[in-house]
This record gives sequence, C-alpha cells and structure tokens, in this order.
Amino acid sequence: MAYDIEHKFVVAVASSALFDLTESDEVFREKGEDAYRTYQREHERDTLKPGVAFPLIKRLLRLNGDLPEDQPVEVVLLSRNDPDTGLRVFKSIEQYGLPISRAVFVAGNNPFRYMDALNASLFLSGNPDDVKHAVELGLPAGCVFPSDYIDNDDDPELRLAFDFDGIIGDDSAERIYQEEGKLDSFHQHEKLKAGEPLPDGPLLKFFREISKLQKRMTQKNKENPGDKTMIRIAIATARNAPAHERVISTLRNHDIRVDEAFFLGGIDKRRVLQIFKPHIFFDDQVSHIEGVSRIAPSVHVPFGVTNRAIAQD
Repeated sequence: MAYDIEHKFVVAVASSALFDLTESDEVFREKGEDAYRTYQREHERDTLKPGVAFPLIKRLLRLNGDLPEDQPVEVVLLSRNDPDTGLRVFKSIEQYGLPISRAVFVAGNNPFRYMDALNASLFLSGNPDDVKHAVELGLPAGCVFPSDYIDNDDDPELRLAFDFDGIIGDDSAERIYQEEGKLDSFHQHEKLKAGEPLPDGPLLKFFREISKLQKRMTQKNKENPGDKTMIRIAIATARNAPAHERVISTLRNHDIRVDEAFFLGGIDKRRVLQIFKPHIFFDDQVSHIEGVSRIAPSVHVPFGVTNRAIAQD
C-alpha cells in the first residue's frame, strides 16, 4: 500500500537548517567538492550539532503518537547533497532519535522542486539563494538565521511566533506604506479595509496546518488530561490601532485562533518575544529578525516589496 502523504502535515527541512554545518560548509567552500566528500566520510560517525530548526522539528515530531492513525506530522529531509555525503546527516538524525525516515538527495540541484510532490507546507534551509528562488516560485520557504538559542528539553510546549504582513497575509498593505511613505496613509487605508481579509501570504498554508494541529492537540489533551503537550501561536506585528482590526478579520476569515497577539507599532519585537520564548519566529524583514535571532530561532521569508527593494539596492 502506498504511503498517504496527502493527508499529512509535512515540513521539508534542509540539513543546513536541521544541523549546524559550519565546519563542513567551510571545507566545501575553501577546498572543493572532493575534499568535502572526504571530510564527510571521515567524520561520518561524528554527530552534528543541532541547527536553528532543530527545536521546531524535534517538538513537531513529538506530537505524533504511537499508533499510525495518531501520526499527523511528517518531516522530510530535502538535501543538496548526494546520498553518499548525506549519510552523515542521517546518522546524526538517528543519534538524536528523530523519527525522520524520508529524504530527497539531489546532488547540487534545487531540492525545493519536490515540495509539491511531497505535500510540504514549509521548506526550511540555511541556503538563502534556494529560499529566495523557492519564494519567487510561490513556494512557502524560509531561511534560518544564526542563533545563540539554547533549547530546554524539559519544556513540553511548542511555541511559534509569526509576523503578519508578508507572512500570513500578503504585502499589499505594506506596499501602500512604501509608496506613500506616510504612516497616516497606511492607517487610513487599513481602517477603510478593516473588515476585508488580506490576500494569502507566503506561509498561510503552514499557518493553517499549525492551527489544525493545535486544535487536534487541544482535543487530545481534553480526552487525556495527563497529556501536557501544547502548541501556542503568537502574532508579533508592527501594526497598531487602527490597523489591528484587519489582522483579526483575516484570522477570522481562516477560522484561526492565536493565543497571543502583539500590536507593537514600532516597539522592538525582541522585547515581547524574549518573554514568549518562541521555538521559531517568522518575519519578512531582516531588520526585525536581527533583533530576535540571538534569543530565539528565527526564519527570514524573502517575500514582497521590502525584499525586492533590498535586492535592487
């Protein structure tokens, strides 16, 4: 019987996001592919250190139960390596006890091409060019940022934080601000559109899937009061009143509940996220991520007008 991937919540992760590949990448850049291949074989049994996406992936996989019908989450490794050089990654996965058994190795090609075939709602990578190309093709992808975050294995929660414009919704409102250059014009536009949901952003599919998983876990906890596994979702946006209402209208339109929402109006997001302590934070603006990435695993989604403007500079 074929494995039914279509009804799974699938996250695709590159080895560069799951593990810290700093040393091996340095060998590849400085000495070339042959030296890299030799290095990976010689260090095949040296377990790689966890990468930026490791806390998220580990907690997502913990949400699966023992029975096949209670395993909604699937994580697939998408790698630019070939199977030979990628063997070290699989040995590290095994060493950490991560139940990841499916992988795609493409030997230098673009691994994200297989996202739709795998029903993946997100692709995480440390390769900014891969992520940029994937987003340009309309695929949900993000590039992990270096972080000093140290995970707490005893914490049973999974906490995710999202920017709103350019992540959950598209950047049409942001374009108003960029074109007009005035905050008042942005607020006036969003007040007029308050009851109108924003069009879909690049990570809406992933956001919906996380919401479905949260509802599933909430129901499971009600049926099994001893189970403390929980998912908490936060929105951290530079919007403030009166532009806040459109965020709520958009969430209602998708029947998605968030646990915490921060309408910060220019306040540094780090100030609230260091209290919320997300295991992953998604934002479309590097300037926001730079303030957060050292205290929490963070992902840049290079979507929309702001990123196009940076690329043209």
